Amino acid sequence: MGAPSATTDFDASAGKVTSPAGLAHIVLRTANFASMVDFYTKFLGGTITYGNDFLSFITYDEEHHRIAIISVPGTAPKQPTSSGLEHVSFSFTTMHNLLLAYRQRKQKGIEPVWSVNHGPTTSIYYKDPDRNMIETQVDNFASVEEATAFMNSEHFVENPIGTDVDPEDLIARLQNGESDKSLMKRVEIGARAVPDLVAM
Repeated sequence: MGAPSATTDFDASAGKVTSPAGLAHIVLRTANFASMVDFYTKFLGGTITYGNDFLSFITYDEEHHRIAIISVPGTAPKQPTSSGLEHVSFSFTTMHNLLLAYRQRKQKGIEPVWSVNHGPTTSIYYKDPDRNMIETQVDNFASVEEATAFMNSEHFVENPIGTDVDPEDLIARLQNGESDKSLMKRVEIGARAVPDLVAM
C-alpha cells in the first residue's frame, strides 16, 4: 500500500495492518548509564548523535539513532528470569565481516557468550553491562525462500536451536581458503535442548 492520498478510505475494513517500513531504533532503560553508553558505542562502532548526563542517542549508519540509552531514577537491576525482550539482533552481509567485528570487539574486551549456527543464520551472542542479550548474525542462505525451506526441513524440526561453533575456528578456516558458503553449512547433531540463556 502506498502513501495516503485524499482518496484513501481510512475507515475501510482491513485484512491486515499496514506493515512498518523498517525497525527504527531500540531504547534501553538503565541504572548503569555511563557503562551502557560506552559499551554500545564500542560494540556498534557507533557515534553519539546527542547525549547528556541521562540520555544518549547512538547511531552507526544513516539513521539518526539506532540505540538510545536513558537513565531513569529508581531503575532496578534486570531480573534475568522475568518475561520480556530476549535479545536484539544486528546483521552483517558476509561471514568475513561478522568475524572481523567479533575480533575487533575482542580487542576491546568484549567477548561473546555463545556462538551457534542456527541453520538460517550463523550467530554470535553477547551481553551488555545490564545483561541484555545481543545477537550479531549473517544469513546462511542467499534468499529468504531458501532459509524458509530449511526452517521447514526435518533437520530444523529436529533441532531448531542449532549447532555451536567456535569463531576462532571459523576464522582459521576462512584464512585457509574456505568459502563463506562452506562455513555457513550447519553440521547436523540431532536434537538438542534450549541452552541455559540465563547462565550465559
